[in-house]
Amino acid sequence: MSYKALYRTYRPSSFEEVVGQQHIVTTLKNAVKQNKIAHAYLFCGPRGTGKTSIAKLLAKAVNCEDQQNAPCNQCRSCLAIQQGNHPDIVEIDAASNNGVDEVRELIEKVKYAPLEGRYKVYIIDEVHMMSSGAFNALLKTLEEPPAHVIFILATTEPQKVLPTIISRCQRYDFTKVGQNEIISRVRSVLEQEHIECEDEALRLVAQLADGGMRDALSIMDQCIAYAQNHITAAHVNEIYGITTVTEKIEMLQWIFQHEAQPLLEKIRILNEKGVDIKRLTSDLIEILKECVIYIYTQDTTLLNKIDEKEANTIISGRSSRDLLALIDILMETLEKYRTASSAASYFEVAVLKMMAELDQSQRPAPQVQPAFNQPVIQASATQNTIPVVKSTSEIQNIPQIPGEEVDLTEDMLSDELIPPAPQTLEESIGSVQEKPVEVHPELEIQPLNYEFVMQLLTGANKEMRMKDENQWKLIDQKCRDRDLNCARIANLLRNGKIVASAENYILICVSYQALANQINDPAMKEQINQFCYENLEIKKQLFAITQEQFKIETDDFRIRSRNGTLPQPANVAPVEIGREIKKEDVTEQEENVVDKLFDLFGAENVEIIEEE
Repeated sequence: MSYKALYRTYRPSSFEEVVGQQHIVTTLKNAVKQNKIAHAYLFCGPRGTGKTSIAKLLAKAVNCEDQQNAPCNQCRSCLAIQQGNHPDIVEIDAASNNGVDEVRELIEKVKYAPLEGRYKVYIIDEVHMMSSGAFNALLKTLEEPPAHVIFILATTEPQKVLPTIISRCQRYDFTKVGQNEIISRVRSVLEQEHIECEDEALRLVAQLADGGMRDALSIMDQCIAYAQNHITAAHVNEIYGITTVTEKIEMLQWIFQHEAQPLLEKIRILNEKGVDIKRLTSDLIEILKECVIYIYTQDTTLLNKIDEKEANTIISGRSSRDLLALIDILMETLEKYRTASSAASYFEVAVLKMMAELDQSQRPAPQVQPAFNQPVIQASATQNTIPVVKSTSEIQNIPQIPGEEVDLTEDMLSDELIPPAPQTLEESIGSVQEKPVEVHPELEIQPLNYEFVMQLLTGANKEMRMKDENQWKLIDQKCRDRDLNCARIANLLRNGKIVASAENYILICVSYQALANQINDPAMKEQINQFCYENLEIKKQLFAITQEQFKIETDDFRIRSRNGTLPQPANVAPVEIGREIKKEDVTEQEENVVDKLFDLFGAENVEIIEEE
């Protein structure tokens, strides 16, 4: 007897053996028990998910002699269907029988009563391949078939089936089978075949199957032919030209540690082995994506490509912002593979870009010269580090920072605090600027350091923010001030929105990085501080970030606040104003002017009139 493929040998013989699709199995079983069987069904979904198998099970169930336990797999009808020689079960491949003549021949045979069973069941596979004429010829029969006929249509592309056909059927949508279900089923099959297989190899097979149970068994068939009775992950890699999860994590570690030499050597070896570089790129994207999801959710059930231990290994010392930046680079590279003559070269450039991106994100904040009254910041132990997501057991042992120091409440992080984007940068600075602020490229003004902004948010106080917001509204009145310098500063700050405030500093959010750089420019600090003190009665250091950075920072803030890993609040020195004018000084100057007038003209000739 010739060899029979695993997916045919272990095709489900009862509804209980079906892997996945529980919503469909339960519905059909209840319909058979209650004798509420429809005249036409449409099974649609991805390949290898059980459409044909369940169609045969339904055919067995409706013709089974034991209706209480249908299908029983013991009666003559069930055994005949299982062996494929039942005269009342007709399987038609629509790919090769898609013409009008074939459908007319089918319609002629429909009217005849079943020979052995209670129902004649027509299973039409890949029904979307039928021509429009064939569909139209089938319409009337499909709508009102004889009482002894059931049609089961199966397709992977339901959008190609005529709506008039779909409306005459009960539609069942099949879903991809979960990786854990595939692994469990394949392991059960291998136990019956007395074949050993590593867990890592099973996981690779499940990933390659992409939700198809039939594909998983076909892949395992090939692995058995190659490795005989003991299958390892290395065997799967050699057959299909893929890399293990361990190798991918090792490559990511080299990127994080800026070890270019071993990384490029690994890429060369993989390319020589014929590993699919495009698939490797996609796998790295999936792994990094799952790490970001794990950072935000801490839910291990959402991990498919990696497990919790592997996720923590990758995340350690990295923020979600860094990982998302690496994903962007890989996705951009994946798009360029279409026109690439050498995918390996593009991939090498991509990993070098990833190293450069990490270099930039971990660069410390630029040092500011004291001449511009930059506040003295006492660096804490975590100032230049990236947030670390620890395991659940470690998080429980971390002391929580007192609640009064953390004031990033939900209303503070609402969309109202993110300012709308101005029409253009010129409009945001204002039309009255006759002397625009020049930003010189040689100054290399960088965005505020990630961890420093996190310290500013940690030390924020809601009451101070609300108080400063009331004063900030006065900026609109100063945009057309006669003093051009005052109007210039007012237009520079007018689109900023206060998002955090403390005793000695204010953090505002603006739409553009160029605008944030202008506000953070050391050359502008003294003028901005003077403007805020004289016009807004705010004597605090001003810092600016973009909307994008604010969103990333606040997302991480919530997670770190929940995990108890927030840094210490920033220690910002008080602002020193170059020329503070006190009210007493103004009164004294006015009195001196009056005395001089009396001396010059005499008291009887001088009349003092105060403006209301």
